[in-house]
Amino acid sequence: MTTTTTAPTAVVFDLAPAARQVVRLLDGVDDAHLDAPTPCAAYTVRDLLAHLLGLSDAFRAAAGKRPVPAVVRDAPLPAGWRRLLPGRLAALAEAWQGRDAWEGTTRAGGVTLPAGVAAQVALDELVLHGWDLARATGQPFRCDRSSLQVVYALLAPEADNPARAPMFGPVVDVPYGSPFLDRVVGLGGRDPKWAPGTR
Repeated sequence: MTTTTTAPTAVVFDLAPAARQVVRLLDGVDDAHLDAPTPCAAYTVRDLLAHLLGLSDAFRAAAGKRPVPAVVRDAPLPAGWRRLLPGRLAALAEAWQGRDAWEGTTRAGGVTLPAGVAAQVALDELVLHGWDLARATGQPFRCDRSSLQVVYALLAPEADNPARAPMFGPVVDVPYGSPFLDRVVGLGGRDPKWAPGTR
């Protein structure tokens, strides 16, 4: 009798470049920035950092198919965030390096979804919130094109879906010929021209 086994799906994309970019931004976050607004209207910089801590744990657990308690809102930003966040972001990226992470379904944010889609959402969070953090703190944001392509593929099909608004906000139109990053940011409900003091 012959037994056929299916090899685990290969790792499809790498979360590490986007995670490293967020970590690089942390050195430019002063305590004076913490109560400043961000392009994500629901969050101050403090809230955004707390959200990054929470999502890093949640999507690392999703990669390992481990259940996590449903979280209604992000926990307050802990005093040791400067030490904690780089480690959690690195652990998130590492968790999705394993081929088994991409197999089957998992849960993230209280929703069951294909593992690969969960990884897309995790990368979307890193890219969009990395951009939010950079803009709010007056820093440049550099994102590799491969990451942008993954996020674009997640967001573009939902651009005209009215049900997407609670998660991303309305799409912001950007001029034809705009940089790819601006187009992705616009699909994520952000104005690429946002700057502190503009809202």
